[in-house]
Amino acid sequence: MPALVKTDIVGEVVWLGVVPDRDASLRSVAMTETELTYAGIPGEAHGGLTRPSCSRVISQHKRGTEIRNVRQLCVMSEEELAQIAADCGLDQLDPAYAGASLVLRGIPDLTHLPPSSRLQFADGSAIVVDMENQPCHLPAKVINAEHPGAGDRFKAAAKDKRGVTAWVEREGRVRLGDPVILHVPGQRAWQV
Repeated sequence: MPALVKTDIVGEVVWLGVVPDRDASLRSVAMTETELTYAGIPGEAHGGLTRPSCSRVISQHKRGTEIRNVRQLCVMSEEELAQIAADCGLDQLDPAYAGASLVLRGIPDLTHLPPSSRLQFADGSAIVVDMENQPCHLPAKVINAEHPGAGDRFKAAAKDKRGVTAWVEREGRVRLGDPVILHVPGQRAWQV
C-alpha cells in the first residue's frame, strides 16, 4: 500500500482568512483568495517556518524553544462550525471569530483527520495536517463582542469540532470555490 492514499473525498474551499495581529485579536480577516508559501499565508500571525514552543509541546521542549512551525494554518469544517454555532445558541458562527485560515465543506469528520493527511488544492498546492486543534478560550472574547454570552460556550461547544492545524507542503494559490482532495496515510491504526 502506498504511504499516502488518494481518497474519493473532494471538499470545497468556502472561506479563507488571515489573522494579521494575534496579540490584538484572534479574529481573522476574510479573503477571496490567498497565496500559500512554505511559511504559511503571507501576513498571517501564525505563519513562519519556525515558532517558539508553547504549552502544546511542553513535554518535549522547554517553553519558548524554537521549533518547526506545523501550526501555520487553522483549518475548520463548515459542517462542524454549524454544530458549534448551534451549541453556542447562534444561527451561524463567523469563522473569523475562531481565527480560521481555511473553512472546507464536504470533508467528513475533518477535526479527526489522521495526522499527516494531505489536503491538495486545484493548482496542486498542498497542506499537511498536523493534529486536532484543541479548543481554547481565545475565541470567546471575539465572539462575546458580537454575541454577548455566546463566546462563553465556545470552548465546550468546539470540543471535537475545532478543526486541525496544518502546514504548507507545496506552495500555490487557493481561491474560494476551489476543490480540495483528501489524501490519508496508508497505514493501519496505531495500537498500544
